[in-house]
Amino acid sequence: MIKSSEYSKRLRKIIPGGAHTYSRGDDQYPENAPAILKKGLGCYVWDEDDRKLLDYGMALRAVTVGYGYKRIADAAIREIMNGNNLTRPSTIELEAAEKLVDLFDGLDMVKFAKNGSTVTTAAVKLARAYTGKKYIVRCLDHPFFSYDDWFIGDTVMDRGIPEEGRQLTLNFKFNDIESLKVLFEKYKDEIACVILEPSTTTEPKDNFLHEVKRICEENNSVFILDEMITGFRFDLKGAQHYYNIIPHLATFGKGMANGFSVAALVGEKDIMELGGIDDVEQERVFLISTTHGAEMSGLGALSETIDVYKEIKVTDHLWDYGKKLKTGMNKIAAEFGLSDYFEVVGPHVNLNYITKNPEKNPDLSFRTLFSQEMINNGVLMPWIAISYSHDEEELKITLDAVYNSLKTYKAALEDGIDKYLKSRVIKSVFRKKN
Repeated sequence: MIKSSEYSKRLRKIIPGGAHTYSRGDDQYPENAPAILKKGLGCYVWDEDDRKLLDYGMALRAVTVGYGYKRIADAAIREIMNGNNLTRPSTIELEAAEKLVDLFDGLDMVKFAKNGSTVTTAAVKLARAYTGKKYIVRCLDHPFFSYDDWFIGDTVMDRGIPEEGRQLTLNFKFNDIESLKVLFEKYKDEIACVILEPSTTTEPKDNFLHEVKRICEENNSVFILDEMITGFRFDLKGAQHYYNIIPHLATFGKGMANGFSVAALVGEKDIMELGGIDDVEQERVFLISTTHGAEMSGLGALSETIDVYKEIKVTDHLWDYGKKLKTGMNKIAAEFGLSDYFEVVGPHVNLNYITKNPEKNPDLSFRTLFSQEMINNGVLMPWIAISYSHDEEELKITLDAVYNSLKTYKAALEDGIDKYLKSRVIKSVFRKKN
């Protein structure tokens, strides 16, 4: 661990937070987690000491098929050798755009970018331009939409964002349609859009998504689904297809190119074409303009990922493996009498584990303990992101690790956690102070 600690110091000396995404920071992992990784293959990663770990982080859920999946990597490499970034739109840019738009019902145009924040911010800008309204309504229960002011200003970590900007974002509760109706009554004819994820570990109920869309359309507001996580997991056509709902705009990223940097804003033509150049009568909207947004290697990976999904039925495997994993982990918890203290929840393709203390309250110290023990047993599980590369062997490795980890968890509940936790406690990303 001395070597790992040295890497942490070097990283934090030159990179604020020690990583380029807060979810990769030291404060999100127990101290026995690798500080730095040098490679991944399939669903395994190797650290600086060549320690091999079965991975459920999967590049912050961006890798859905597997690290280094040859067909997809080769497709990216072919486009690198074709120049990777040309002066005019590339052939693969058109191919990837047509393939992606072809997937979705009712969505006609696409704009590519390199990260999710860019496309969610573009979506809310389009909504404001299309409606002429200023307020953005976002779901309070969904953890992250963008690093831009419109979202971060509505969190506790709002330093550096003017108060004027913060006031323009409102929030409502998932599966609580009344909390949305109240906003539309209070800010009548002023709400440009509503943005939410179609599902997290909590699924929509009582026709919730359809009710949100209905309210948006009644009030001439734009209905935006953020599918960064759900897209390419619930279904190749997205969770919108799974739940039979068509948004006005949708955003994708993460698993759509198996770890290569691609994000996309997809939407109805009458909204999307506001960022175009064909209608010479309308006032222009500066939508997304990025030098690397249509980088050919990423779009080659996206195009091949779509083909791979169709041929080997990736999402079917994710659902099947997730069901086995959830059932197995909860069964072990029950065997230890821990069902009130440890539980895996959520739809099978989007699982999370809940850790509770002796008072049966959610507790990050016990989450840290479980993560620590899973690493001691060869599994890196900061959260649960399943890939096509997780198979029967990995299921056995995982459940054996869960058994040993929950054995320690039970002892910590009985004897006190301080006796077993050998780490600082992991922290929430969104907090006022370090």
